[in-house]
Amino acid sequence: MKAALASGIWLSAVAAAGCGGGTGSVSAAPAPAPVAGGLPEGYRLVWSDEFDTPGLPDPAKWGYDTHRNRDGWYNNELQYYSAARAENARVEGGSLIITARRERLSSAPDFGGQNYTSARLLTRGLASWTYGFFEVRAKLPCAMGAWPAIWMLGDRGTWPDDGEIDIMEQTGWQPGRILGTAHMRDFNGPNGRGSHTNVADTCNTFHRYQVRWTPEAVTWGVDDVAYFTYAKPIGAGYGSWPFDHPQHLLLNVAVGGILGGTPDDAAFPVRMEIDYVRVYQR
Repeated sequence: MKAALASGIWLSAVAAAGCGGGTGSVSAAPAPAPVAGGLPEGYRLVWSDEFDTPGLPDPAKWGYDTHRNRDGWYNNELQYYSAARAENARVEGGSLIITARRERLSSAPDFGGQNYTSARLLTRGLASWTYGFFEVRAKLPCAMGAWPAIWMLGDRGTWPDDGEIDIMEQTGWQPGRILGTAHMRDFNGPNGRGSHTNVADTCNTFHRYQVRWTPEAVTWGVDDVAYFTYAKPIGAGYGSWPFDHPQHLLLNVAVGGILGGTPDDAAFPVRMEIDYVRVYQR
C-alpha cells in the first residue's frame, strides 16, 4: 500500500550553508530536532509515479540512459545499463525494482565488456522542473559494490557547469550513511557542497528521501528531518549557483566506482525498491 501523501511544514534544522564537503569528504550535520510533516505549506503535487502498473516502467515518464555502455561509465563504475529489460528494471507489487546483477550481456550491440548489469532511469525529455519539493520513498541495496542513487541533473547538459543535485546516495561499504550533495562548476566531485546523515535500517525499511529546492537554497532531508542546506551564496554567479534552470530526475544502481567499492559477487543480485516518486511545487 502506498504511504499517504506528505503533509505538514518543512522546518529547517540544517547545517550552515557551504560547510559540508562533497561525496568524497562530507561532514555529518548536528543531530536535528524532529519535525512534523515534510511538505512545505502552499505546495501541490505536479508530477508523480506511484508504480501501480506491473511490467516495465511507464515509457511516458521514464527513459533509459545507456550512452556510455560501449566506452564504460564514469567514476570507474563497472555496470552495463540495459534498456527496457525487466531483469534490471520492472514494476512489481506496487514498487519500481532496479536490480544490479552479476552477468555479461555480450550479445548487446553496445556491450562494453562489463561483468554486471543494472538500469539507469531518467525523466530527461519527458519531465523536468525548476524548484520544488522532491520526495522518493525507497528501500536501498546494502552490499559491497552497490551504489544506489536518486538525483537530478541540469537539462542544459554540461557537467558540472549546469548543476547536479544528489537527493540520496549510499556507499557500498557503509550502509545507512546517506549522502546529499550539490555539484556545480565551482564546487564539484570531492569539493561538492553537501553532508550526510545516518539512517540505521536503509536495507530493510522504506525511508523518504527529500529535497526542497527554492531560488534561495537547496535543503536535504530524510523522513521529514532536514540535515543540510546549501544556500545561494551572496552575489553568486552561474559557477556557484546554476540552480535557476530546469533539472530532470535519475534513478540508478551503479556497481563499483568511487562510492560503490569492490563488489562482493556473492551478494549479487542487489536491488533498490522505490515505492513512489513525487514532485511538488508552489
